[in-house]
Amino acid sequence: MDLNDKLNLLASSFTSVLYEEDETFLKNMEKNNLAGDDIRRYQFWEWTQGVGLFGFWKLYKETGNREYVDILLKYYNRQMGIGFPAKNVNTVTPLLAMCLVGQHEDRKDYLAVCDEWAKWIYESFPRTKEGGFQHITSDTLNDSELWDDTLYMTVLFLAQYGVMTKNDKYIEEAVYQFLLHIKYLTDRKTGMWFHGWSFNERGNFAEALWGRGNCWITMAIPEFLSIVDLKGADRRFLVNALLRQAEALKEFQSENGMWHTLVDDPTSYVESSATCGFAYGLLKAVHMGLIPSEFEAVALKALDPIIGYINAEGVVEQVSYGTPMGRKTKDFYKEIPIKSMPYGQALAMLFLMEVMKGS
Repeated sequence: MDLNDKLNLLASSFTSVLYEEDETFLKNMEKNNLAGDDIRRYQFWEWTQGVGLFGFWKLYKETGNREYVDILLKYYNRQMGIGFPAKNVNTVTPLLAMCLVGQHEDRKDYLAVCDEWAKWIYESFPRTKEGGFQHITSDTLNDSELWDDTLYMTVLFLAQYGVMTKNDKYIEEAVYQFLLHIKYLTDRKTGMWFHGWSFNERGNFAEALWGRGNCWITMAIPEFLSIVDLKGADRRFLVNALLRQAEALKEFQSENGMWHTLVDDPTSYVESSATCGFAYGLLKAVHMGLIPSEFEAVALKALDPIIGYINAEGVVEQVSYGTPMGRKTKDFYKEIPIKSMPYGQALAMLFLMEVMKGS
């Protein structure tokens, strides 16, 4: 099967994974819903779906297949009818694709929602010291905490919407969040990123170099620089942060081309979503001229094992489930279960599409 066939297979299974019931999440929300609102509004509207939707939007832009837009419209129309959950880092994520679909389809109702949420992010988002976006989620306040996930889940949307509406304040805020997160989350020894930072505890929790958390950065920096025409010292700073991470990824890549869920711990399991995110981000950065071409081979080394983890139904296997903060021990990450998820589908699609661009 060639890459195009694999991509079509992934796309054909996307809807079933997008609407797959997550009973673990819903049971947790019955007890720990911070806002106390209708949990049905969260059922398919979280970061897990949001990452998938953005990948699916990119698939449409690459292929021009109108069926893909119709799937996105059906999804957003459904949520418009149900209503939206409380605002937090993770419930922002589906808005990144929503604003792009809204602009493409001239859906003013979609853009009105995006406008409201972007204004809330800029004016009312819970903040840490130094004005960081506190990683508040649907079930946890995470007081005074910065997490690496936030850049992909929230900041990319603010940047995209800022560019769309020519709102320099939103763009400047997005740049600041990238710089602040680099300041507190980069592991200076390796160039990789810690999962989080606590201003209360003044530390990086278990100091885990968690795979998927790191891949959000490998993806987010090239994505951000493709959205925002950043110049000067800020751009140089982001590119060099990405380059240091890329050098570490080359060192930590396993012999079979995958990366482990703890990138520096070969006793932890290899993980598909992080591997796809790393490979996609590295390839995209090479294609954009951000990092040297030598990293193309690093990314392509992951292709065969990832193809092997796409099953006959087009579902990506060996994907770790949603992962909260490992606060005390790195072993916490080794115990995260394996489950098919929309972001696993999306990251595999992004990887294959980027491979095909360079072939």
